Amino acid sequence: MTTECPVCGAQLELIEGTVVGELIECPECGTELEVISLDPPTVKEAPQEEEDWGE
Repeated sequence: MTTECPVCGAQLELIEGTVVGELIECPECGTELEVISLDPPTVKEAPQEEEDWGE
């Protein structure tokens, strides 16, 4: 399965066993991506973790 990085347009190969919600890294731009669909294979930029500063 292949899809495209929404940030840089690189082709990404999703390995067998990839699941929805899995985080992967684009090998071209290093952006962390979240798998949002397997049919068709689709990824989006993963949400950045917010710092809670111990609250």
